[in-house]
Amino acid sequence: MLAYVAKRVLYMIPTLFGMSLIAFMIIQLPPGDYLTSLLSTMADGGQNLDEATIARLRAQYGLDQPVYVQYFVWIGGILTRGDFGYSFEWNQPVSTLIWDRMGSTLLISLASLLMVWAISLPIGIYSAVRRHSFGDHAFTLLGFIGLAVPNFIMALTLMYASYRFLGQSVGGIFSPAFVDAPWSLAKLTDMLSHMWIPVIVIAMSGTAAMIRILRANLSDELSKPYVITARAKGLPEHKVILKYPVRIALNPFVSSIGWVLPDLVSGVTITAIVLNLPTAGPLLLRALVGQDMYLAGSFILLMGVLTLVGMLISDILLAVLDPRIRFN
Repeated sequence: MLAYVAKRVLYMIPTLFGMSLIAFMIIQLPPGDYLTSLLSTMADGGQNLDEATIARLRAQYGLDQPVYVQYFVWIGGILTRGDFGYSFEWNQPVSTLIWDRMGSTLLISLASLLMVWAISLPIGIYSAVRRHSFGDHAFTLLGFIGLAVPNFIMALTLMYASYRFLGQSVGGIFSPAFVDAPWSLAKLTDMLSHMWIPVIVIAMSGTAAMIRILRANLSDELSKPYVITARAKGLPEHKVILKYPVRIALNPFVSSIGWVLPDLVSGVTITAIVLNLPTAGPLLLRALVGQDMYLAGSFILLMGVLTLVGMLISDILLAVLDPRIRFN
């Protein structure tokens, strides 16, 4: 196990270097740069800058350097000082902007993930064991609805219901009175009263998909010879189902960690915009639109790192969970 983990970590080093290079090049692909976008916005507002000022701004932002020089300055700062660069649009260090959004992003996304697993696991097992029953058909219908309804439509519906029937302020994760207030029991209660909408919206489609995947996998396992043999030997039904079939059918839950971790950063961007959530998704979108290369590149690199870490965790947990996997 230790040799396997060490080998995987060593493989991650060149992969991370390649990811950083690709992330930086992606930001450079659109024509122009941040200064070009800024000058275009100023021109639309009737402001024009002379060539000397433009040259000074280009030197100030480091945009007068070749692309490879900009890349090595950026990646060198990350490796040596943990410095992700400076955001042109926000006039702040990128690390400050990222970590300011990470708290709310992780809170909402992890709560949504736990909700997905808590709901889809028992329902998926029930639907597989009671195939074609009334409950199975009812959960299947709900799952199709969950997959079909766009997240932003559900967000708008719940926002209206919250305002209309609960008298609750909509948008954000705090009421206006608690946004800048120090932490207290009242602020925590207010946050929890706002959290249910984004958690339900973000978890809805993921829950529906996981139920269908678990139902299909477990149904396939329950028809295999080792399950039939276990029943023939008189094992209790709960042991027949939970001992091995469920462990094997849980593979999608564990393997999903590889894409869940980066999704914690990007989140459901459209839903976050509709609900006015202070998460990382809208900030990444704004950085991409404004060609704020260090901010956008750092987000993309962070998602790549989390993907690699998630895949490593998935492989280790699969080896522990799946009885068919063994390390040599």
